[in-house]
Amino acid sequence: MARTRRTPASLTAPQHDAAPARPTHSSALDGARRGRELDALAARTAPIDVLVIGGGVTGAGVALDAASRGLSVVLAEAQDLAFGTSRWSSKLVHGGLRYLATGDLAVARESADERHLLMTRIAPHLVRSLPQLLPFAPSVSTRQRVFGTIGMGLGDGLRMLARTPTSVLAHPRLVGPDEALRLAPALRRDRLRGGVIAHDGQLVDDARLVVALARTAAAYGATVLTRVRVSDADGGGATLVDALGGGSLRVDARAVVNAAGVWAGTLDPDIRMRPSRGTHLVLDAAALGNPSAALTVPHPGSISRFVFALPQQLGRVVVGLTDEDAPGPVPDVPRPGHDEIDFLLCTVSTALERPLGRDDVLGAFSGLRPLIDTGADGSTADLSRRHHVAVSASGFVNVLGGKLTTYRAMARDAVDLACRHARLPDSGCRTARLPLIGAPGSEVGFASASDAVASGSSGSAGRASTTAAGRHDGDAEVPASLVARFGAEAPTVLALARCAGPDLPIVPGLDVTRAEVEFAVRAEGALDADDVLDRRTRIGLVDADRARAEAAVAEIVTASLAHLA
Repeated sequence: MARTRRTPASLTAPQHDAAPARPTHSSALDGARRGRELDALAARTAPIDVLVIGGGVTGAGVALDAASRGLSVVLAEAQDLAFGTSRWSSKLVHGGLRYLATGDLAVARESADERHLLMTRIAPHLVRSLPQLLPFAPSVSTRQRVFGTIGMGLGDGLRMLARTPTSVLAHPRLVGPDEALRLAPALRRDRLRGGVIAHDGQLVDDARLVVALARTAAAYGATVLTRVRVSDADGGGATLVDALGGGSLRVDARAVVNAAGVWAGTLDPDIRMRPSRGTHLVLDAAALGNPSAALTVPHPGSISRFVFALPQQLGRVVVGLTDEDAPGPVPDVPRPGHDEIDFLLCTVSTALERPLGRDDVLGAFSGLRPLIDTGADGSTADLSRRHHVAVSASGFVNVLGGKLTTYRAMARDAVDLACRHARLPDSGCRTARLPLIGAPGSEVGFASASDAVASGSSGSAGRASTTAAGRHDGDAEVPASLVARFGAEAPTVLALARCAGPDLPIVPGLDVTRAEVEFAVRAEGALDADDVLDRRTRIGLVDADRARAEAAVAEIVTASLAHLA
């Protein structure tokens, strides 16, 4: 990658890669593969089919959709996978109830359909059913109780329309005070009249979904490049600048998909974004009595907006979220406002026995929603979450707006349009029936299919089998938290580890194993300790946890990178 190369105009006639019947590449992303693929791009004389700009959930989804259709794909991300908005969500895969309240029936139905696919086919290992409790506490008005109960019933109607079975998402039901307190022990007891419970989908981690998408795309042949900045982009390609090696190369493409989220306007001057900031607080679950259900507290006077207290991995509860206009330059890492923190604490405390204060806050984070500026006045909360896919005057296939739950539909529409616009051969979208790595039935493994055949292994490449008891070959125990984060690939995470004590926590009190840190470097594209702390694991959400774990993480990362060199 020492010098700039541009594909000669005489070599831009369509030359399409053959469509694979199944994934034939390793899913493992690491620094060595990154270097090889940059070299291969520099040597390539034919244009690629699809260049995807942006490594969030939408960009990774586009890369997987296009690669699984047999198209040649390069994904370029300036920072790291899930560096932007995709890691700052509430981690809910929700069925669109909020959009029913605003009358956006199309988005509500699409959300329910996409939730169904994620929970039953695509990533059931990463998404669980989360009970959500609307308490009938004194602070919740009769009107809010009535409309909340009706809304949860309508949400169940969306579940039925999507054909999601009750074994996956149970019917909503009324509960008494005793059960409400069992599910959410921190509730205010005085005059508590029980509540109503509904169920929605919850990701174990939003960033982990992005990594799984990117690795699955890589198994279908996509080139996934992080720390690669894009310059001089247009509808026919872009210059890729290696932020690590310093070289650059021009990549010509028949279609360029702009999936840069809140940064999309920096690529295409035709785009006008109006980002809104959503802030969350991170609390110790013990401060809320270690709840097993999410607490749903209405905004004062509202029947359609809520503050949620959501149980998370690593013994945390996340309280969110806000919806504030965020004009001006887009920061790499948005910062919560003091007013937002106070609002969240005050609102959720109206339903609690002990009000929460600043001392209860272990961490806070904000994300920017990539909303389209329609020119309308009013709150960003009123802007549609419907996604927008179109070819701009500059020739980009822009995929804008939307939300995490509907990433697959956004990606499908973007690739459909790219195929029409660039006259690419289109075998049709298959992602509705394509399980991600780690999911039951996935054909994707750590090693390639050819590697598995050469070694005489049977079944999917590089995968160890996991039984219902959560054990792998040799009856070695696989921690439940590892299975929750990696699904069927959990035994592989342990089996491949070279570090000492692979099943031990990285530091006492943190439910992240040493093997996971090594695996992040060897298989998940982590290039430094920050990638591991802030995105492959979510240790970095709490500054104190980050400080405790940083040295141990850095030691394993350094050793793992040395092995790959």
